This record gives sequence, structure tokens and C-alpha cells, in this order.
Amino acid sequence: MRRIAGLLVAPLLLLSAVACGSDDKASDSASSKNGVPAITAGAKFGEKPTLSKGEGDPPKELKTDVISEGDGAKLKNGDAIQVNYLGQAWDSTKPFDNSFDRKQPFDLTLGAGMVIQGWDKGLVGQKVGSRVELVIPPELGYGEQGQGDIKPNATLVFVVDILKATQIPASAKGTEVAQDNIDLPKVGVKTDGKAPTVTIPKSDPPKKLVSNYVLESDGEVVKESDSVVVNYVGMIWKGAKEFDNTYSTGKTQTFPLSQVTLKGLKNGLIDKKVGSRVLLVIPPDQAFGDQQQQAIPKNSTLVFAVDILAKV
Repeated sequence: MRRIAGLLVAPLLLLSAVACGSDDKASDSASSKNGVPAITAGAKFGEKPTLSKGEGDPPKELKTDVISEGDGAKLKNGDAIQVNYLGQAWDSTKPFDNSFDRKQPFDLTLGAGMVIQGWDKGLVGQKVGSRVELVIPPELGYGEQGQGDIKPNATLVFVVDILKATQIPASAKGTEVAQDNIDLPKVGVKTDGKAPTVTIPKSDPPKKLVSNYVLESDGEVVKESDSVVVNYVGMIWKGAKEFDNTYSTGKTQTFPLSQVTLKGLKNGLIDKKVGSRVLLVIPPDQAFGDQQQQAIPKNSTLVFAVDILAKV
């Protein structure tokens, strides 16, 4: 079963594509500190940094240098975190991307494989409120293939501001809501952190979007501007075939709703409460329409059971 999550949202840096390079040119002086390129301007947490070019050969191992330490909780695998960052190749004077200019922090689930390994490994144990500099060797970055403006076998340098972190529960929890419509799928209500069962009826699917609580929590209401951390099972109505399952990987997904391209998924989660389990039935015109996507035939009605675990 191939992962489908990349089709649900617009590509993000470190996921599948690198955004266009920044026009800002860093200092080309060979200054360095603690074996990492020096920050020559914007050194304070929250400021857009300027990095010098790396001096000599880059380190062969992952290096994490704490520029300033925050007083928040230490990051753990499974945390939903929000960061600002600037990225630059070791031998370059020009950043290839940064979130500071976009004024939109980057959301991810640490340790979930959403980003290059150097991020997952280098940020674990760092405190919220910290600014850290990561020097990432090629095997923990984009390796021999490179990515976008990043050359093959490039050593990467990132300055990362850790803005916040949220611990993620294992499962949705809440009040069971009656599932008494025999023409809709039935979703299991166990809260053991395993994938809930989804039973799809033999009848024809509904023509309009369905977004129903299975377990209703008392958490905050999800807004379009939020990023949500979810676990989900995705199925095709016809044939009741599963096409994706985040529970089986043990890794949640973090979706900035403003960037979700699957209309029914986005609309179905807005106004639902964090901590809840939701059934979504998405008709073709709010799914992939007349376009086949991997194992999903064209004009398919999709069924999702979604645990909304957190928002960031």
C-alpha cells in the first residue's frame, strides 16, 4: 500500500520539494563558531538570520549547536512542533529557502518521517524557545539525488527557531455518537491507539459530503487557519478497499488545513473538535474527481475515519 498523504496537501519544504531559493545573499566570509557557519546578522531568536559560508570541509556527522536555549519542554518523537527556519548549503552564500520571509511557520510531527532525517534526529531533546543550528551530512539530507536547488551530496545548514510543541495523544476520545444511518459506513469506537474498523455498506454512496462525529470530544473547534495532527484510515467506497492507513506506520500526519488540496477532507475537518473521531464520506467532486491517483480509480467516493489528535 503506497502512502497517499502527499496527495492531500500542497508540497512543503522537506517533504517532497524545495521552495524557490531566497534572493537574500549571505556573507561569504569564512567565519565560523563551534565548527558551524557563523550567524553574521539576525542572531536573536525570532529574527531572520544571515549565515556565513562554511569553512573548510564540512563535518561528516550530524552537528547540533544551540545558539540560544529556551526554557520550554524538551522535544520528543511524536510531538507536533512548529518552527521557523532558514536553510543554506555548506558551500553556498545563498539560502535555498526560509520560512521567515513567508511569515508562515512550518508544522511537523517530530520523528514521523515528514522531514529529512537530520531534522528528526537533530531536534529531538532541544527545548521549546531555543534557536539551534543544524549541520546535516548528505546521508541525513537529500543524499546523492539532491532536491530542487540543492545539489547532490550537499551538506545542509539550518537555523531553526522552535516556537512551540504539543504532546500527541495515542487516540481520539470522547462521547460515542449514534451511528444509526444504515446507508453510511460504521466506524469502530475503540481508543487503544490502533486503527478503528470501518464497515462500508453495499448501498450506493451519498452524493454530498458527510462529516459526522463518531467520538465527540470537548476540545477546541478546528479552524481553517489551523494545522491539525491526525491519524486516519482511508478507503474507497466501491469494494471497501483500504488505500492508506497512518496507524499501521505508527506515524501521525500534520496537515496545515489552508494547504489541504482534497476539498472534502479540508471541509470535513473544519468546525470539528480537537480530540474527536470523525467519519468523512467524500464524493468524487470533493476528492480526486475524474483523475486516477495511485491506487484510487477516477470518480471514486472516499471514506476516511479520522482521529483529530491535536492542532498547532
